[in-house]
Amino acid sequence: MSGPLMAKATAVWLVDNTTISFKQIADFVGMHELEIQGIADGDVAAGVKGFDPIANNQLTQDEIDKAEASPLHKLKLKFNPAAVGEEKRRGPRYTPLSKRQDRPNAILWLVKFHPELADAQIAKLVGTTKPTIQTIRERTHWNISNMQPIDPVALGLCKQTELDAAVQKAAAKRAKEGEPMDDEARRRLLSTEQSLEMDPEPKMPTAIEGLETFSLSGDEEEESDSGDKYDADSFFNLPDSSDDDDDEDDDSDDPRR
Repeated sequence: MSGPLMAKATAVWLVDNTTISFKQIADFVGMHELEIQGIADGDVAAGVKGFDPIANNQLTQDEIDKAEASPLHKLKLKFNPAAVGEEKRRGPRYTPLSKRQDRPNAILWLVKFHPELADAQIAKLVGTTKPTIQTIRERTHWNISNMQPIDPVALGLCKQTELDAAVQKAAAKRAKEGEPMDDEARRRLLSTEQSLEMDPEPKMPTAIEGLETFSLSGDEEEESDSGDKYDADSFFNLPDSSDDDDDEDDDSDDPRR
């Protein structure tokens, strides 16, 4: 057993009946320190009845005394011989009744945006069965016309870290098999942390699509070269002023004038 039974109710009891720090209680019950502070302020777990861990054989009074005396002491569950050798039950993830109606939408999202995920991975993420996933892949589900793809993380069916781990595992398997991937598939296989660290991809307007390689550098070079070859006189084909002076001198020496 990694945590106490009825963690929130146990936290309520410890807040009300001990002077143990919020950090110690949070570490013991597996909650966030701010949640424990919210319990103390009455904003969290309002109306939840405290669950006595001493009476329910989860903590000893000596362990609580040690935690109250030292803020660095970590509470430890009381040893339960009956839990020795107990294996974690394997099977689909448990989904609350209030969220089970959202599972088809989450499956549709995973199938659409992460087709590299295996059915077993999707079943583990959202707590469903392979036949259900297959009907959604083949679009033969009875309610497929009313379904919309929704991120399972946003629905609270799985954690973002779990989704990222499944995507990375699928990417490693695909790379090991040597299956080629296009750029769009590679972007889908990135984790959230990697995608957030990437520079935004520049988008080309559709009106000028196909002109990505167009550059003005060549024209600028031609203009600079033309500036060296041509001047105003040569452009307008004007005679050189030095030639006019020579002609005037020749005319002045003519004896017929």
